[in-house]
Amino acid sequence: MTEAALASSPPSALTPPPVETARAELEAAAQRRRRAVVLVLGGLGAALGAGMLASVAVGAVALSPGEVLTIFADRLGISLPWAVTAQQEAVLLNIRLPRVLLGVVVGAGLAVGGAVLQGLFRNPLADPGLVGVSSGAALGAAISIVLGASVAVSATELLGPATVAGSAFVFGLGTTVLVYRIATRMGRTSVTTMLLAGIAVNALCGAAVGSLILFADDGQLRNLTFWTLGSLGGATWSSFAVAVPLVGSVLVAAPWLARALDAMLLGEAEARHLGVNTQRVKQISVGLAALAVAAATAVSGLIGFVGLVAPHLVRLTLGPGHRALLPGAALCGATLLVLADLAARTLLAPAEIPIGILTALIGGPFFLWLLVRNRVM
Repeated sequence: MTEAALASSPPSALTPPPVETARAELEAAAQRRRRAVVLVLGGLGAALGAGMLASVAVGAVALSPGEVLTIFADRLGISLPWAVTAQQEAVLLNIRLPRVLLGVVVGAGLAVGGAVLQGLFRNPLADPGLVGVSSGAALGAAISIVLGASVAVSATELLGPATVAGSAFVFGLGTTVLVYRIATRMGRTSVTTMLLAGIAVNALCGAAVGSLILFADDGQLRNLTFWTLGSLGGATWSSFAVAVPLVGSVLVAAPWLARALDAMLLGEAEARHLGVNTQRVKQISVGLAALAVAAATAVSGLIGFVGLVAPHLVRLTLGPGHRALLPGAALCGATLLVLADLAARTLLAPAEIPIGILTALIGGPFFLWLLVRNRVM
């Protein structure tokens, strides 16, 4: 093409139309985001696998990765060259493996519950405890521990060791239902009223627990104290079997809320204009979060800050979109709790640090950093 022909050519012949350019840029950005999501989720999955392997191998009875694989392979009828003892096999299969798997379930449940409530409240500082589930579970556990033995024909005789977990689960869900009912009027639920009601219910449950402490003997007080500090030390295959279907149902159902929660980030009015049934989203979100956190708390005690820290770490990396945030939070929460439990078992061995102390030592400074980062000047 000559210089004169080039000068006389219309601009559209030389450059792509603006619409096509914008479309190409959006597609490139979407591809970069998909790659980032795959890398981050893959990295979290690898970190969780490494943490689980370290947790089942490290302890008073040492196990090498080869010995761990040998024990698992032997269950499948496969022979590997490493020799293992009956003690190693019993420790792995009856103590460490259920504890690690329960840590995965509890960490994922707490993190997803926190992520859902943060999206619902449009606030990265939101925590599952805001809707009363944690304080209600603590009250249920306190009632079971302090008053259970004094009831003539009580649930303690029927459920045995599961009484505390069952009571914590029922009271955790019950307080959440109470908070939700208080915040709902004429078919509409006010998020602000829900938060205020949660604060009031948390205070009432705390006062009730304090009153029960006054009547507790030394043994009951010790049990209640250790429960409120959180631990996976009592993990069994039975507790794992109870927690898996409850938390697992939440992990499966929560991603279906991703688009609705993304719309809720814009505000309730905007979400309604986009066709989102905001009232139904509130009901399902609060119900799923309460179910996951109540089930996790019932089998592990009070473990704080996982529901706050894990979703925010993923949000800092992948952004606020819930399609990636919810599975990322589940993987991150599970990884954090498995590693925290490993540290709790080994830092002061043979003594064990309550896992709630470690998560508070990590989550407390992180929460303060969030407050400073998000404060209004």
